[in-house]
Amino acid sequence: MVRNMTQAINDLAALDQAHSLHPWTHFDSFQAEAPLVIERGEGCLLWDRDGREYLDAVGGLWCTNIGLGRKEMAEAIAVQAEKLAFSNSFVDMTHGPAALLAAKLAEIAPGDLNRVHFTTGGSTAIDSAYRMAVYYHRCRGDLERTHVIARDDSYHGSTFASISIGKRSGDKVPEFHYKSEGIHHLSTPNTYRAPDGMNEDAFRDHLVSEFEAKIKEVGAERIAAFFAEPIQASGGVIMPPEGYLAAMARVCRNHGILFIADEVVTGFGRLGEWFAAKDVFGAQPDIICCAKGLSSGYQPIGAVIFSDKIYEAMQGDRWYASGFTYSGHPVACAAALKNIEIIEREDLLAHSACVGVYFQGRLRELSDLPFVGSVRGKGLIACVENVADKATKALLPDEVDVGKRVSNAAEKRGLMVRPIGHLNVMSPPLVISEAQVDFVVETLGAAISEVADELTRDGVKGG
Repeated sequence: MVRNMTQAINDLAALDQAHSLHPWTHFDSFQAEAPLVIERGEGCLLWDRDGREYLDAVGGLWCTNIGLGRKEMAEAIAVQAEKLAFSNSFVDMTHGPAALLAAKLAEIAPGDLNRVHFTTGGSTAIDSAYRMAVYYHRCRGDLERTHVIARDDSYHGSTFASISIGKRSGDKVPEFHYKSEGIHHLSTPNTYRAPDGMNEDAFRDHLVSEFEAKIKEVGAERIAAFFAEPIQASGGVIMPPEGYLAAMARVCRNHGILFIADEVVTGFGRLGEWFAAKDVFGAQPDIICCAKGLSSGYQPIGAVIFSDKIYEAMQGDRWYASGFTYSGHPVACAAALKNIEIIEREDLLAHSACVGVYFQGRLRELSDLPFVGSVRGKGLIACVENVADKATKALLPDEVDVGKRVSNAAEKRGLMVRPIGHLNVMSPPLVISEAQVDFVVETLGAAISEVADELTRDGVKGG
């Protein structure tokens, strides 16, 4: 128990260390190093408790699409909370914000994705889509279609089911138990690390052939769905070969397998479109899972947007026994509606597409720096991969912790980038300006150069 709460409030870092268990906590590090306490945010900027300013090139966690500090968002949330703070959406109850948001999502989703099942976030959307896929097939009499396929280096969330479907290095720790039966994985479509001598077209064909072989191995009649992020975000902003996603979707259709697009990161403008699978990569999904940019982080909300075909197959004298207390929460739905209104009114999709080209072009200037093996991305999502040898693409030893060293060097210069092992990833708000892009690139370049000098002094060779 905290004896002096007033004193504790003045030292929020100590209070946090004494009582909080953070997602993805590394226990030794958390006890040794005080957490960064953020006080406020506006647009792309954050300020900590000591008044230091940072440009948040991470976008929170891939989510602050319209930027922070929007008064009209706060007003929409407050008005709804006063009018109707909560009403459940189970069985046959609804309310205005949920009905309006479902209709709006059906309007902006591609193809016949006209049905919406609300969840509490991205992880629960993936979890729900997994259950929906199996439910759909069983309604059609395909009782054996319970298996699913995903990819290496994928991240699909942190519920028991969603983290089991994903397969990102570092997520599957030995102290936890994960589901493995009925979940299969394919090679990551990482163009940067394609097999030697294999060009992009050959790599795409190789991956598609691997998918066909896996379907034959498992049995098409046993596979319910294929889960895919259009760009594998937390796995390292993995850019697939040209035509890959569309080809994988065709294979799914040929075998009666549902194609589930995990657009938790790529949805709502990050690539200049509402959704990326169809409009950027040419692959029509059967189901889209979304969250993050749905409310730009102002409220926790997620959604499973699915096809009329799936909905029609589920009709009959049966119950859809899945959902959450906060599914279609009225305040969260009101926030999402206002968020979408802002994106439309300010034409942020077009702005994202335009500034995204500038962002990618400027970031490529970092390619010549020591230890930088790959600078990749699309739109407003990007990654710098740090390597020991540019020719062989060999990685630096784990103990060097190069991604964290770079992010630390950037942070002290007023820039936040996300370290993931040997990577530094970015997903700035859609409202970022070209001048702010310049700051990101120049500051990150200085941070990488500083760390490269340190590593060289320490006898770590790179180039």
